[in-house]
Amino acid sequence: MAGTTHTVTNQAPPLVQYDVFGADRALVEAVGRHLDPQVREEAEAELTGLGRTSGSAQVQEWGVLADEHPPRLRTHDRYGHRIDEVEFHPSWHRLLGKGVSAGLTSAWGRPGGHVRRAAAFVVWTQVEAGNCCPLSMTHAAVPALRTDPALAAVWEPRLTSEVYDRGLRPAGQKAGALFGMGMTEKQGGSDVRANTTAARPLAEDGTYALTGHKWFCSAPMSDAFLVLAQAPGGLTCFLVPRVLEDGTRNTFLIQRLKDKLGNRSNASAEVEFAGTWARRVGEEGRGVRTIIGMVAATRLDCVLGSAGLMRQAVAQAVHHCAYREASGGKLIDKPLMRNVLADLALESEAATTLALRLAAAYDDDGEQERALLRIAVPAAKFWVTKRCAPLVVEAAECLGGNGYVEESGMPRLVRESPLNSVWEGAGNVQALDVLRALRREPGALDAYLREVGLARGADHRLDGAVKGLLTELADLDGVEGRARRLVERLALVLQGSLLVRFAPPEVADAFCAGRLGGDGGAVFGTLPHTLDLASLVDRARPTR
Repeated sequence: MAGTTHTVTNQAPPLVQYDVFGADRALVEAVGRHLDPQVREEAEAELTGLGRTSGSAQVQEWGVLADEHPPRLRTHDRYGHRIDEVEFHPSWHRLLGKGVSAGLTSAWGRPGGHVRRAAAFVVWTQVEAGNCCPLSMTHAAVPALRTDPALAAVWEPRLTSEVYDRGLRPAGQKAGALFGMGMTEKQGGSDVRANTTAARPLAEDGTYALTGHKWFCSAPMSDAFLVLAQAPGGLTCFLVPRVLEDGTRNTFLIQRLKDKLGNRSNASAEVEFAGTWARRVGEEGRGVRTIIGMVAATRLDCVLGSAGLMRQAVAQAVHHCAYREASGGKLIDKPLMRNVLADLALESEAATTLALRLAAAYDDDGEQERALLRIAVPAAKFWVTKRCAPLVVEAAECLGGNGYVEESGMPRLVRESPLNSVWEGAGNVQALDVLRALRREPGALDAYLREVGLARGADHRLDGAVKGLLTELADLDGVEGRARRLVERLALVLQGSLLVRFAPPEVADAFCAGRLGGDGGAVFGTLPHTLDLASLVDRARPTR
């Protein structure tokens, strides 16, 4: 029995048993905006179901358990046979099964598939981000495989299946398959042209034996991997199955699993190839061009994942402050805390709005939209993923000491928050990629300016920011040293234009004031006090 002094008061109830999708007004509005009426009702019903599942106490507990029980490598069985298997907690498999069945690997073949999947990815990330890695790799492998129609015809139905079929067996015997990726090596990192893994042609046309290593290999229990290796004709993309068609294990030697800051539930491995069988994807010497579609898709998933983490952090902060009292009133009603929460909510909504706009561009697939993606994806990857960590840390601070305790869930978000900025090319890689697009693909900048121009005249601060951006773009001499500044402005102007066009006036006004008009500080909670901050906070509050 608790002592008479142990009476619990002034604590917020757990944020569970709510619709994660329906409680996110910015996400709901983006889905409605970008989907055709013919599929909107069906999509919203699916997302509502996933949102309720995601907010349930049981599924939230699965996320906690998957994170608390990280994967374990077993290189050999009890008899000394090399098996190279990774064991996961049952909660991992439950989460991955839910993600697959929710369509997180099946965007490419259905109407509005990318917008629907993007919204689901934002929702599902809020449960547990680690399992989203194999879901992302599997989804993103499709465009690379489509460079070889015969290969795509065999593998695409497996990848887009909504059945999670675990275990290492020949992929042709399974109801669904997952993909991983291995690009980087110790000596090169993002400079994949420095790769040393060698590919020796075999007798059968299009097949090779690989010898070398991969320093980061995602999701090592996947059914197959796309990897880069040096063939006689240069750097080439290959498909490496874990199990060959005759049922024998391909040579895939897992040396160790990475001990990561966050993303604890997910296995990231160092692997060795020693005569490993592989099938060429695309032409020899065209490896980067072949795999670039996969890279672009995973970069968009980094944006979506960060948007999901940001949204969950904001939801937790606003929820806590709506219940917690200090100095005679609710924290949410205190002017200073309201400014912090409004600023966090503004950043989260801008990230979500931009991410869903890019997903819609994938669904459209017209020349104009493809050109927009060429600049907008790396710019969004650069900016949104970098804003994630400071936002999550500030949101945790809103909970005070409670936010520094594991049971609050905030430390897991904090550990996860830098990941998307590092993976799939860190900030400098994204900035340099934008510069390449500006120099080599003038149509990309035209598409970007056309998109931003749709908001011309709606807000003088946005118009001024566009004018300043054009001035910077007019002089690209020696631009590399200021590339981060330029890419930041590209992302902010694009976010501002989208919010001016689509968000409520109080949201657009706050963004233009605080992000484009110079009337905001370097930390969250420095928006002009004259703005309608209460409406921003109320819009971000998760309802149950």
